[in-house]
Amino acid sequence: MPHIDFTPGVPGIRGPMLFSPETASPINDLANTLLRANASLPDQTLSMGERELIGTHVSALNDCHFCQTIHGAIASHHLGDDDWSLIQAVKCDYQQTDISPRLKTLLTIAASVQKGGKHVTPDQVAAARAEGATDRDIHDTVLIAAFFCLCNRYVDGLATLTHHDEDLYRQRAAHVAEAGYVDGEIYTVK
Repeated sequence: MPHIDFTPGVPGIRGPMLFSPETASPINDLANTLLRANASLPDQTLSMGERELIGTHVSALNDCHFCQTIHGAIASHHLGDDDWSLIQAVKCDYQQTDISPRLKTLLTIAASVQKGGKHVTPDQVAAARAEGATDRDIHDTVLIAAFFCLCNRYVDGLATLTHHDEDLYRQRAAHVAEAGYVDGEIYTVK
């Protein structure tokens, strides 16, 4: 049961966003900037799937069911992981997962940010660079991780509606993967 009155049936972060459209717009703008790859930046090598996977990893560490599931579904869509096996493996033990060494080092940085920004070490940054991460990749990883900590606390701090039917998340993920994060868009589940 949500702590405050939201539109009935609107899950996750969408409930608070409909409640407070003046804060929803900048949150969606930042989500689109961080999670939708910008090909005009030559040093940006993180794909949309990798960006969503970083958010999924942080949300899993924060135990935010809604965010880890919806962003895992979006990452899965982008990465062609139809059975979510890669997403589940990353959430369980990303170091043993079939992802690039570069992405593993960036997930390590993201996990440190989840604990607190001062947990990121020069050795972690050097390891990411050694695996080919650009300064933009490192910057974006830190900001994506920090952003997801904010969103996870927003969703869980207000006890928003969360569903456990993965098909609902898959349907929503396909739409978000194509259209991005859209202000004022209402979707409900019964």
